[in-house]
Amino acid sequence: MIQRFDRSDRRILTFPAVHPCEGISPGILLESLINLSGRICSFRSRYIPSQRKNAREVIRQIGILLMFFEEIREHVPSLSSSFVLCFSELHLTFQKIEFLLEDCTREGARLWILMKSHFMTTQFRVLVRAMATALDVLPLKSIDLSREVKELVELVAKQSQKAKVEIGIEDEEELKRVIVISNQFENRFEPERCVIKKVLDFLDIRSWNDCQKEIKFLEEEIRLELNDGNARELPLLSSLVGLLCYSRGVLYEDYDYGNSDQSDDGRHSLETLTCLNPEDFRCPISLELMTDPVTVSTGQTYDRISIQKWLGSGNLICPKTGEKLTSAELVPNSALLKLIQQFCADNGISLAKSRKKNRDVSRTIVPGSAAAAEAIRFLAHFLACRLCFGTFDQKNKAAYEIRLLAKSNIFNRSCMIEAGTVPPLLGLLKSKNPSMQENAMSALLKLSKHSSGMKEIMENWGLKLILRVLRNGLKMEARQTAAATLFYLASVHEYRKLIGETPDAIPALVELIKDGATCGKKNAVVAIFGLLLSHRNHQRVIAAGTIPALVNLLAISEKVELTTDALAVLATLADSVNGSSKILESSALPTVSGLLHSTTSRAGKEYCLSILHSLCLNCGADVISVLAKDQSLMPALYSLVTEGTSPAGKKARSLIKILHKFGETSSSGSIRQVLPGQFVHVR
Repeated sequence: MIQRFDRSDRRILTFPAVHPCEGISPGILLESLINLSGRICSFRSRYIPSQRKNAREVIRQIGILLMFFEEIREHVPSLSSSFVLCFSELHLTFQKIEFLLEDCTREGARLWILMKSHFMTTQFRVLVRAMATALDVLPLKSIDLSREVKELVELVAKQSQKAKVEIGIEDEEELKRVIVISNQFENRFEPERCVIKKVLDFLDIRSWNDCQKEIKFLEEEIRLELNDGNARELPLLSSLVGLLCYSRGVLYEDYDYGNSDQSDDGRHSLETLTCLNPEDFRCPISLELMTDPVTVSTGQTYDRISIQKWLGSGNLICPKTGEKLTSAELVPNSALLKLIQQFCADNGISLAKSRKKNRDVSRTIVPGSAAAAEAIRFLAHFLACRLCFGTFDQKNKAAYEIRLLAKSNIFNRSCMIEAGTVPPLLGLLKSKNPSMQENAMSALLKLSKHSSGMKEIMENWGLKLILRVLRNGLKMEARQTAAATLFYLASVHEYRKLIGETPDAIPALVELIKDGATCGKKNAVVAIFGLLLSHRNHQRVIAAGTIPALVNLLAISEKVELTTDALAVLATLADSVNGSSKILESSALPTVSGLLHSTTSRAGKEYCLSILHSLCLNCGADVISVLAKDQSLMPALYSLVTEGTSPAGKKARSLIKILHKFGETSSSGSIRQVLPGQFVHVR
């Protein structure tokens, strides 16, 4: 049999052909050659943006050989070992040709293939010569074939030997034009749009969606380059992404809202938060899960390898805040590391694999090239003008472009903020059009992840407008995005306090918990969790009816993450006597106790433990007597002692001790002190 290669694993511009197995029968080899030749000939009907002349010539030659292969079928029994050897070499060469043609015609890779024209031409030249060598030693005289077929094969062999495989004149011109455009961007000169349009038209990139496909392909190539630890092509790839982002935003008025990538985290069409939030565990530099979190003198935490690269490049400021570092000391953040490890354990994520995916500093904070940086800056100013002075459709598209550009790139966010996009985006929140309001709200969410973006939102009276969307957004998606934005704003102590003091803020989040979709419920719960970092907000959260809403959510939710987040908020509120009393009044004890056994989330189990422990401390015998009757509770507590985190183990041991004391009191039948200030009388 012929060895197979999994094509889905192949990187573009790699040609991992495999040699036919030793001892393969001539008949099987010939049939495989016929099938392979037929697939290559099918490329005639596919659009080839560049390398047209070379591709068509190779396809023509293999089409002729296909006739030869089909005619020789009846002579299979008499084929010599020399024939089999030549056919094996042709089979290997044809595989590589097929790979090469797949790359030439690949949707989304057109600009990249143009930029690799010299490499592609060399590959065509090498493969044509390899085909000529195999045909040259083919023993045609040893079998009885028609004279016409023999002459055609000999003609192909001669043409392959003498063929001038060169870059097409048009390809060369457009390649030079792209280089000129990139140089203009790099020198802070905005290229003429008609020149950019000419290049894209040549490659048949004629719409917003075509640009988006090219961008997604190039970004995936960047990701693969960095995963391989090879940044050699990064400047060129980044320059092309910058050019295409500029083109997508400036040249095309249309945009494909429905089919483009709207996701904020790559898994869901909307921003979904969690109390154990991956965003909090990602290094602000690399955007990957931190495997060795360390804290710098400004109090910000980064992955050690990323901040060391940053400092090693001569940068003596904090990447996130812009403040000057008073010391280069890196303090390990062991508490955060434990939370990350817990999150990974709950979600089946390998921290070892995450280490391999650590991205380069230049990918997120510093652009991959000067040309890319200036292209994004020009685009940011263009979009800011469109937001202020464009038509309705132009404003909507500009908001959507910012939503995409700021999704996962810190540099892009800073450019959009510096260009002044925040104030007009806030203005669009008043729109009566659902699409415009949603795009503006989503764009603001992305910008709120940047410290300057938060400041711009708050200083331009954005909190009032965001709360208005939270309460009365035209679409549920806008409301839940507003809740997510409040979560990020609440990361700043001053803003957290201000949000809590705003009368409608917390009640609006509670309403979203009650009537929102799953994503909206999660975002509202986590936003409240963020507000609880300010102790002054605890009573406001309780007074807004949050506890009954969360207890009801626990009873109906089938989503593990949502249940875990609700438990996290209840665990925080249970720390106070008032919070514990309200939880007990809401008849939450059986629900929480049941979830301790049933939830599959380790974090969820530990939150349940924390709630039960606080209820025992704050409400005394009323809770303890109920828990003491639960015979399955002790095994669960002992499990947390051995398998839980250190804080969970301490609480589990404390609760076990409380229950043991209660048992001793019950058996003695006397009044005994179980907890400070709490007494029980057992008859």
